[in-house]
Amino acid sequence: MSRKIFTGARIFDGERFHDERALIVSDGRIETIAALNDLPEGERIVLDGGVLSAGFIDAQVNGGGGRMLNDEPSADSMYIIADGHRRYGTTALLPTLITDTADATKAAIEAAKDAVKTNRGVAGLHLEGPHLAPARKGAHLASLMRPVEDSDVKAFIAAREAIGTLLVTMAAEQVSVKQVQELAEAGVTVSIGHSDCTSEQAEERFDAGARGVTHLFNAMSQMGHRAPGLVGAAIDHPATWCGVIADGHHVDPKALRTALRAKCGEGKLFLVSDAMSLVGSDKDSFTLNGRTVHRESGSFCSKVVLADGTLAGSDVDMASSIRYCTTYLDLTLAEALRMATLYPARFLRLEGYGQLLPGYRADVVHLNDKTEVTAAWISGERK
Repeated sequence: MSRKIFTGARIFDGERFHDERALIVSDGRIETIAALNDLPEGERIVLDGGVLSAGFIDAQVNGGGGRMLNDEPSADSMYIIADGHRRYGTTALLPTLITDTADATKAAIEAAKDAVKTNRGVAGLHLEGPHLAPARKGAHLASLMRPVEDSDVKAFIAAREAIGTLLVTMAAEQVSVKQVQELAEAGVTVSIGHSDCTSEQAEERFDAGARGVTHLFNAMSQMGHRAPGLVGAAIDHPATWCGVIADGHHVDPKALRTALRAKCGEGKLFLVSDAMSLVGSDKDSFTLNGRTVHRESGSFCSKVVLADGTLAGSDVDMASSIRYCTTYLDLTLAEALRMATLYPARFLRLEGYGQLLPGYRADVVHLNDKTEVTAAWISGERK
């Protein structure tokens, strides 16, 4: 048996903190959280304060480490992206393909089938398009957007069976209630996004099994007092999970604080980076569907924009997002950590992820007193 014993840091198990305790890992899994006077034999890892938490889970990662998944939808690209984000505490992510051709989508699905079999931080695949609404295209190419066809449903179901975790973002206008129900019953995680739908259209799809909303507030119908739109439906529906980009650019903190207070039920707000290739890279620009995207400075973190100023994903990492939550959203560190671990694991139904409980994966991150990542382990191995 290979056993590691972590001491010297507070331990956050996903629900609460443990002080003056040790985290014991055996054969890549959490064994227990034990008292310091009752420790077994094993390799000692002594930390200098800070917090041990489950590794961060990011359901929406377009790129990192200098590589966009759309540039080359391959397993190698997925590994480069995962490596680029791991230094910021992300130990499990869904590489995300934004709206592209049918060939690119097929290539991403085939790549994910291989990537999830390794232990390199790829937990599934997110297809953000092409079934989006041109009226809410954001930085996506409207010319490639189209409704969901029955053949797409069959292909998504087959991909989910092969990959394990498949998240698809669709506009409510582009997918029928029956199609949502069929996908959900087959285990595909459906998220409504890039949509100009009414609140009624959104609610019908939530009730049919759509599980979440992609980057709440961004690229969607907004909340009015007589027309609540997708934003209002998502906040009001108790079972709906909402990804949010906490970078100081995508959503005003007042709106996020309001949504956090208003959201009730099982569904919660959880963090996504929506990161582009510049995270984990020293580059200042890249191309997206033939268009140049460049980095601009900001008060909290930089942003990435097209030539016309349109936001094109983000330049934020998960550790920075946690700091944003505690600094600007009045959240405790415990709740901010849940938004990066427990909640995305529950949204994606990733068994054995997101908490430091017996039998769970030993995906662990250490944060110093400034909430900066000093080390990360995947299945108990430092990466």
